[in-house]
Amino acid sequence: MNRPASAPSSGRLVYALSFVLFFSVMNATMFNVALPSIAGEFRLPSSAVSWVATIYSVLYALGSLLFGKLADRLPLKRLITVGLLAFASGSAIGVFADSYAMLLTARVIQAAGASCVPALVMLIPIRFYPPERRGRVMGTIASTLAFSAGIGPIVGGFIAGQFHWSGMFLVSLLAPVALPFIRRALPDEPVRDGGQVDWYGAGLLGAAVTLLMLSVTQWNGWYLLGSAALAALFVIRSRKAPHPFVQLSLFRNADYTCGLIVSFSALFAVFGLFLMTPMMLGNPEGHGLGAQAIGFVLFPGAMSAALLGRFGGGLVDRRGTRFALFVALGFIGAGMLALSLLSAADAWVIALLLPLINAPFTFVQTAMAKSVSSTLPREQSGVGMGMYNLVNFLSGAISGAIVSKLIEFDLSGLNAFALVQPSTYGAVYLLLALLIAMTGLLAYVRLERRPKPAVQPERPAARL
Repeated sequence: MNRPASAPSSGRLVYALSFVLFFSVMNATMFNVALPSIAGEFRLPSSAVSWVATIYSVLYALGSLLFGKLADRLPLKRLITVGLLAFASGSAIGVFADSYAMLLTARVIQAAGASCVPALVMLIPIRFYPPERRGRVMGTIASTLAFSAGIGPIVGGFIAGQFHWSGMFLVSLLAPVALPFIRRALPDEPVRDGGQVDWYGAGLLGAAVTLLMLSVTQWNGWYLLGSAALAALFVIRSRKAPHPFVQLSLFRNADYTCGLIVSFSALFAVFGLFLMTPMMLGNPEGHGLGAQAIGFVLFPGAMSAALLGRFGGGLVDRRGTRFALFVALGFIGAGMLALSLLSAADAWVIALLLPLINAPFTFVQTAMAKSVSSTLPREQSGVGMGMYNLVNFLSGAISGAIVSKLIEFDLSGLNAFALVQPSTYGAVYLLLALLIAMTGLLAYVRLERRPKPAVQPERPAARL
């Protein structure tokens, strides 16, 4: 009888996966601070240089779904090898990029390869760990994700300021160092019969998601209409194709669909805060901090996520996903409410409040990943978790666009209970706190009180 991986023999696998996840996620955020330098070097307008960040995010989201789909048929060892080697190839090209076209090519190859990481690190706990151990593993992964997203702008700012933006590609070449450890730890798996991949359906879904992300980032209604039309064609294709890219029956699973909605809503609120807080700290009419000072304010929150994520995973294993989720949402809501009341306070006050949100955020990710994965049958675990990743990425893009638009208006009247000075930022924090409260209510009403028993892992144990 095959056993799932045990802690003594598989701990190194988790840390190796977290190592590569750190670099893949950090690449999505650290280039943001280098965009002005890139624009100046290649003499580009802001609309053009923004593609350095946008194209990575779009392909990273779509690729995570594609790798999840392929993981239902192909061995994980093969997929992660191909992905990390592509990521390294894109990074190597970027180091020597001397034109904008070469730079974009490097980012495309990087994203295509790095997108294997979020898809596969969510699947490995499901396949090789028993249900009572998955929370701790997913907690480690969630803490890495939160820390890397938070530390990305700090690392990017330091490299771009002290050296050259191409140095960020050089740092990314460290990711494949963990590949031999991952390959040695993962068991050999057979190629499973799942039919041919519906590349036509995959193209329709990819185009629909791309236009949706462009519509919300550029506030373009035509892109939104195009996205809706392509989404309709994707549904038609999925109903007729013998082996659809995504089986629509997946969304008739009420527990799974509700999990996606709860995750989208919670991450929408937190990602909005992550985007807005640096803008508030750098606003000349408010705190007026420089990039380095903003990094110092954000750092305690990022560190708290890294240090407490594993504790959150243990809490999920011991007390269940609902309990951990409600505790986390309670802290996040309280932190956002406190920021609403104290948005105009000194920067050190903001630094003290951010860990109330960053650390519980990892609990939310862990609880929702375990909750959603427990609703999926074995044969749909790859594409199901790939769709989960895609929804989470979309929540960040949509949240960023809406929050950026909201702070252009004078909403300080909604911040009437501010303890220092009413502000638009405080009002948006309040709106996000209300969204967190509504998310908690939805989770209480709709999520399973007692999760269904998860399918026991069928694959051999991970080994060193």
